Amino acid sequence: MLSSAPDPSEKLPDVAFLARALSDANRLRILCCLQEGEKSVNQIAEILEISQPLVSHHLKELKRALLVRVERRGPFVFYTLARREILAILKALGSLAEVLLAEKKTL
Repeated sequence: MLSSAPDPSEKLPDVAFLARALSDANRLRILCCLQEGEKSVNQIAEILEISQPLVSHHLKELKRALLVRVERRGPFVFYTLARREILAILKALGSLAEVLLAEKKTL
């Protein structure tokens, strides 16, 4: 009997696209910063202590990867996480990194 479940390898280009978007520490910091709700570019820059142009650059990449949503209200632009699942993925990646790095130190 043939399975109708999709082949996971068919999604690898999409996974690689998201992985590239997550491959920068500042982008990860921005996503974590947004876990408590919407923020403007200036708020993010102030919280993370990085320049506004750098935050804008990273937000553009996160938006392109569909990881953040943008809402314009008058002259103000606010950013939020596109999905709450992003935080669970970041937590899982953090746990995996911790385990792998601990194993590396014992080898």
